Amino acid sequence: MTAPIPRDIPDLPAIPGIPALPPSPVPASAVVAPVRRPLTAAFRLLTALLAAGGVAVELMLGSPPRVLSFFTVQAAILLALVTAASARRAWSARRPLPGALTGAALLYVVIAALVYHLLLADAATPFSMTDPSAAPTGWHAAGNHVLHTVVPAAAVLDWLLLTAPGRLHLRQASTWMLFPVAYLAFSLVRGELLLPGTPGGRYLYAFLDIDAHGYKSILANALLLGLSFYALAVLLVTLDHLRPNLIRHRAKTGFRLQPPVG
Repeated sequence: MTAPIPRDIPDLPAIPGIPALPPSPVPASAVVAPVRRPLTAAFRLLTALLAAGGVAVELMLGSPPRVLSFFTVQAAILLALVTAASARRAWSARRPLPGALTGAALLYVVIAALVYHLLLADAATPFSMTDPSAAPTGWHAAGNHVLHTVVPAAAVLDWLLLTAPGRLHLRQASTWMLFPVAYLAFSLVRGELLLPGTPGGRYLYAFLDIDAHGYKSILANALLLGLSFYALAVLLVTLDHLRPNLIRHRAKTGFRLQPPVG
């Protein structure tokens, strides 16, 4: 004989629930298959070769210590190294280089191009270094054109057409100014160490020539140029966040939705 089943079953104590695990975002690289970009790699490799070739031509035609002291040459060497590394990553479907590094290389070659075309190559400016009677010709003219026009244009096209936007940040702009400040100190110290009458002059740029303008004018020029460089860096960051993404592609995640059965 069994006991009767009670009509009202008392409430059982609540079972403590399992604590919810905190969300753990999965990086896109763990789900999205890496994509090789051979055309991007080829363009960046060509840019690196152009920059390296322009520097090589200048080194063969001039004094290596003097050539390597120019801001344009140092910026071109940095760009060649950065674009070569970026080309390898694009070819092997690896993550791109940090935006702080690629942005610095871009900024420096753009600065070199603007200073050359707006101040040094314009005979109407007080800092012009263009002598109509001794204009560069042949290989020297070709190397000069590559470093000051072709390479900066290629770097800008790479940034606009082959690089995802939003990778540059305003906090990086002040860090990018460390190299121009260090170059200013290097240029002034180099000029003080060289003897008067050194071939080519003690100072590499007319707006940094203390013998011709004095320390007060030189520091004023440096401050004005520094502010202009910082404004250019801010402009690049702003444009990087406003420009469209031209390399967006459909990423394969490895998951495929099947049509419903029935």
